[in-house]
Amino acid sequence: MQAEVVVNVDPSELEKFAQLAARWWDADGPSRPLHDLNPERLAYVRERRTLAGARALDVGCGGGLLSEALALAGADALGIDLTDALLEVANLHRHEQAFPASAKLEYRNIAVEDLARETPGSFDAITCMEMLEHVPDPASVIVACAALLKPGGDLFLSTLNRTPKAFALAILGAEYALRLLPRGTHEYARFIRPAELARALREAGLELLDVSGLHYEPFTRRAWRGGDTKVNYLVWARKPA
Repeated sequence: MQAEVVVNVDPSELEKFAQLAARWWDADGPSRPLHDLNPERLAYVRERRTLAGARALDVGCGGGLLSEALALAGADALGIDLTDALLEVANLHRHEQAFPASAKLEYRNIAVEDLARETPGSFDAITCMEMLEHVPDPASVIVACAALLKPGGDLFLSTLNRTPKAFALAILGAEYALRLLPRGTHEYARFIRPAELARALREAGLELLDVSGLHYEPFTRRAWRGGDTKVNYLVWARKPA
């Protein structure tokens, strides 16, 4: 008898994001913070990895904000997600934008763990932004990303720290007071401390190279990097050559 394959996904999380699909590319809609943060996320990657000609994977790509940016920066990009509605929006937007012929971008509905079994050691760079706090087993995602990286490949993550400040700003502020995000978008218990993430990276055989704060001012819509990591933060890790 074959063992049952357990997919590392929370169906309620998929439903949350499916409801955002129709307005994913509306820069003034419910995904507004992602639009404002995306240039900083891309800059963090580009400052640490040459994307021109690189094979890049965007894990939990949603409607394709970062995936498109990676492709336009010269990467041969693959975005993966488990929400059909978001992948439909991602594909539609790519075609509506009349992508340059030189830009390489595709999307697949596949779990990162399944992709790791299918094509290990295939990517120069992997991004997984604002996803780890939405899955039951973040360490499983990191192990899969490590398997998918080529030796010397880079992994870029962003997530939320489990601190009172993050609870106050990312949940009470963003979801309830300012209504930047739909209520229930985040669960505080799933936020991840940098030390916990560092341990998961080490256990997956990756070398932690950087942890940087990621900040957002909703009134001016300004995003920037640096400073403390008590709310959002970015991580860079590398697979040893």
